Amino acid sequence: MKDLTHGSIASHILHMAPPIMVGMVTIMVCQLVDLYFVSGLGDAAVAGVAAAGNAGFLVNALMQVLGVGTVALIAHAVGRKDRLDANLIFNQAIVLSVLFGLLTLVAGVALSRVYMRSIAADQATIEAGTTYLLWFMPALALQFATQVMGSALRATGIVRPAMLVQALAVVINIALAPVLILGWGTGHALGVAGAGLASSIAVFIGVLMLLAYFRKLERYVAFNPAQWRPQAHHLKRILNVGLPAGGEFAMMFIFMAVVYFVLRDFGAAAQAGFGIGQRVLGLIQMPALAVALAAGPIAGQNMGAENGERVRETFVKAALITSVVMIGFMCLAQLKPEVLLAGFSNDRETMAIAFLFLRIISLNMVAQGLIFTCSSMFQGLGNTKPVLWSSATRVFTYSLPAIWLSTRPGFRMEHVWYLSIAATTLQAALSLWLLRREFGKRLVLPRQAEAAEQAGPEPVAPPARAPA
Repeated sequence: MKDLTHGSIASHILHMAPPIMVGMVTIMVCQLVDLYFVSGLGDAAVAGVAAAGNAGFLVNALMQVLGVGTVALIAHAVGRKDRLDANLIFNQAIVLSVLFGLLTLVAGVALSRVYMRSIAADQATIEAGTTYLLWFMPALALQFATQVMGSALRATGIVRPAMLVQALAVVINIALAPVLILGWGTGHALGVAGAGLASSIAVFIGVLMLLAYFRKLERYVAFNPAQWRPQAHHLKRILNVGLPAGGEFAMMFIFMAVVYFVLRDFGAAAQAGFGIGQRVLGLIQMPALAVALAAGPIAGQNMGAENGERVRETFVKAALITSVVMIGFMCLAQLKPEVLLAGFSNDRETMAIAFLFLRIISLNMVAQGLIFTCSSMFQGLGNTKPVLWSSATRVFTYSLPAIWLSTRPGFRMEHVWYLSIAATTLQAALSLWLLRREFGKRLVLPRQAEAAEQAGPEPVAPPARAPA
């Protein structure tokens, strides 16, 4: 366990962010590698895998319920020096991870084809996406346990073990991808099914590695079968913090589904180009997201320790760092987008769409970085409801106008990207206002508390005398 209530906040952020970033980047690289090898199977395969991957946003919503609730409550317990509560929350979250994983498997089998039919451009894309989803669902189900274990470690200030496990799992995935997708060395190419199977095998091995770490090395939080009986009070604590954050990811699922819906009349190449551009954009946003995620446990521990000044300072430092990082990558996307998109497809139309998407949408990267930071701070404060409201605002200010525009004469796909910039900027402004309001409600600075204590209780006015 690492105490984040003392020492330089900037140093804590910069120490925790790189391992978090490496872990996230390796996951994104894994998805990009799948797209890279699948690209040889044609535009329908690329569009199918990219569109199916959007279902991951919906599953990630459930993962965030567990991850955010675990981080916030364990970080608060660490700040209070309450190890018993930290362990109880961890084990109750493990119980929820098993239940959510089983729910994901059942829903994936039942709804994969229905989902692909609702957004795909043609039958070939439907078949490719459905096949990929069915083989990828075990990976999504297993990641609930990975999310809880990684979140518990991050709440205690430990980020390196989860990063190493994720990196090793991704290396395994990358090694398996060409073997299973294209049949390298075996002569048995599984196509898009091989992409999903490679991910499922790699995630399974990653779960085993994390389990081994907890059993052999972790000391602050640990598995305790005696605490696996569901306890309604503590499950409610996790869900109260986690559900609004999960709703944020559900909103992203709706947002992305609307994009695929309005692009489907442009054909598989348009959906494939957007899928590639979106994955690359997600990759270059990872450093800023890592900084924001590092800020959450720092704010959480200091919230538990009732140190309001350090909570505010955490936001200021994290916001400055994310803005600088985002400006750098925005410049790269504007000046050299070909460096970021090289090698993902040989189809000129697909890549032209990906170039257009990245150049336009990268203009909102600073706003997106501020959204990341505010979201993580709300998690640290233990109140994620404002995150849900700001995300809902973005969905409604984007989705309805986008669908309306798609029915108008002269509609072009770049209209979708410009509308996204406006909606993201509005969400960033709303998130900043909501966070400022939350600080005013929940944080009491030491000097304010000291002044109130010195002033003593307010004098009580004597009762008025009745008139004679």
